[in-house]
Amino acid sequence: MLPTAPWRSVAGTGSAVVGLACSGPRGVAVLVETVVDRGLPLFVVVGLASTAVREARERVRAAIRAAGRTFPLQRITVSLSPADLPKEGTSLDLPVALGLLAASGQAPHLPPGWAAFGELGLDGSVRPVRGALPMAVAARQAGVTHLVCPAGNAREVALLPGIRPLPVRRLAELLDRLARDDPWDPPTATAGDAAPVRPPAAPDLATVQGQPWARKALELAAAGGHHILLMGPPGAGKTLLASCLPGLLPPLDPDEALEVTALHSLAGQLPAGAGLITWPPLRAPHHATPVAALVGGGKVPRPGEVSLAHRGVLLLDELAEFRRETLEALREPLETGSVTVARLAGVERFPAAFQLVASANPCPCGRPGGRCRCSDRQVARYRQALSGPLLDRIDLQVRVERAAIPPMAPGRQETSAAVRQRVTAARRMQAERFARLDLARPDGVGPVNRWLQPGDAQRWAPLTAPARRLLEALYRDGEVGLSGRGVIKLLRVARTAADLAGRDAITVDDVELAAQFRFGPEW
Repeated sequence: MLPTAPWRSVAGTGSAVVGLACSGPRGVAVLVETVVDRGLPLFVVVGLASTAVREARERVRAAIRAAGRTFPLQRITVSLSPADLPKEGTSLDLPVALGLLAASGQAPHLPPGWAAFGELGLDGSVRPVRGALPMAVAARQAGVTHLVCPAGNAREVALLPGIRPLPVRRLAELLDRLARDDPWDPPTATAGDAAPVRPPAAPDLATVQGQPWARKALELAAAGGHHILLMGPPGAGKTLLASCLPGLLPPLDPDEALEVTALHSLAGQLPAGAGLITWPPLRAPHHATPVAALVGGGKVPRPGEVSLAHRGVLLLDELAEFRRETLEALREPLETGSVTVARLAGVERFPAAFQLVASANPCPCGRPGGRCRCSDRQVARYRQALSGPLLDRIDLQVRVERAAIPPMAPGRQETSAAVRQRVTAARRMQAERFARLDLARPDGVGPVNRWLQPGDAQRWAPLTAPARRLLEALYRDGEVGLSGRGVIKLLRVARTAADLAGRDAITVDDVELAAQFRFGPEW
């Protein structure tokens, strides 16, 4: 627990307040120590403070006066500890003001076990900040039980059990409560008050007419967490099929929901007053999205689209229209489930265990057969964005043709809910297998077949004798060109096919199905 007790310097009075800030994907507890000394008026902030934190001096000065208190015309030193950790954002405004007022004898010290965060307006208002949930997690880890926060962040803080939000709208209101020892009863925000955040309604798989091959690929992708690429002419239904994938995934468990919600809070993407994100998120960035926005970046590293799609779906429509350097930046998160962002301000690692679903046309015009008017040079330039290493990381590659059934034809297709039941059952089998066999997987990813490791293949991929012979024949076939990594990826999809059928052993049918998707359509 960080100290909050008052103390005295050699020449003046000091105070210590626990504040909160964000560093990369995490919240951090910051000890804000303030000393008011005799000397010429000066306000110094030390401890690797960013420009936004240093500018707190002017916001704090105006807010204190707006709250009816006197700003001390003395030498003021504010130290932010740990001093070697860069501090960024405006969340330390409120603890700096409270420490200064306590050090100058104009306000009581916060009780032990209390912390504070919030941005101050020049009129003394306390404004919400991004990253409230990860900061609340850091506060709980530091032993904080009561968290003074902006009213706009109170519901978000209340999502975390074990910590009580104390919402305020103005600095003067907070100071009056502290002077009266007001206990904030009854609580003004509880976790149950906020409705869970649900993603936009995904199209139901029942709206897709025909396309049995693509439907099977989507089910495999959902069950095993595999990446999938749908290729075919315009109007074949690629985008509709890709949009159905989120509706096939089971809801997030409580720990996953808290992790996903914290990432969206850090990025400022969480709606005001919203609850936990309980369903896998869907992100669909435009093809003109730059690398920094896709994988994360900025002067101070922030999560990008791949991290906002963590434990959900990243939909890249018209994949070949993305710039090559943008797509190549996906290779690390596709393989490891995380992304490393290096900037002058530091190196941060963000979770990015998303599931990629992409669509692409075979050429710029997309017309099938002899109707294509593209030259060989145009087709080559169009396909240049999709490198071999990138395609090698996509387990399921499906050719989508025009459905033989008109879109408005009568008939009933299987719904997303029915497929989701099989997907949930298959994922339950996978989680049990990971636990029973103590299988390794990267940190921060779920127990799904996409993360099965090659070193454990003898345990998680029991093959029947015919299935083993088929796999060996595929590996030896020079025309197929199956690499060692390709064998493992094929086995992962075959493992998922067997799980959907409720089998422990992988059969010939499972290997054949995985092989047809693995080699993909001819470009």
